Amino acid sequence: MSRRHSAEKREVIPDAKFGDIIVAKFMNSIMYDGKKSAAEQIVYGAFDIIENKAKVEPLGVFKQALENVAPAIEVRSRRVGGATYQVPVEVRTERRQALAIRWLITAARGRNDKTMIERLSAELLDASNNRGAAVKKREDTHRMAEANRAFSHYRW
Repeated sequence: MSRRHSAEKREVIPDAKFGDIIVAKFMNSIMYDGKKSAAEQIVYGAFDIIENKAKVEPLGVFKQALENVAPAIEVRSRRVGGATYQVPVEVRTERRQALAIRWLITAARGRNDKTMIERLSAELLDASNNRGAAVKKREDTHRMAEANRAFSHYRW
């Protein structure tokens, strides 16, 4: 790692349909091999299904799902005198968002629906209602941090 300066953050261009930066980041995370149009089809298709099924605004469901999945604390490994401790630390805002996006996509890919559009829409609906694999991942992370609260004095 370079000691001179940290890498500058790239500016993400908002998506075409909703003009939202977070949706654009989500799309970029879904994208494989630079196929942005395929990622757009997946995300917008999932939003259409959400709108038809739940009869609510899909952007609101998406934001609620991200909020429900984003972790507040996580554990980080810290070596002290030859022993490694799992130390609970608070998660920065940018990392919270990145983790929530990553967990939602991983959970959607792990589902057993037919197409990725159906998987993603189902996972977003589940996450907005506080259930599903992505929410379980957040709960597990919080539980692990709670269990290792005794080592919080090793925080740096």
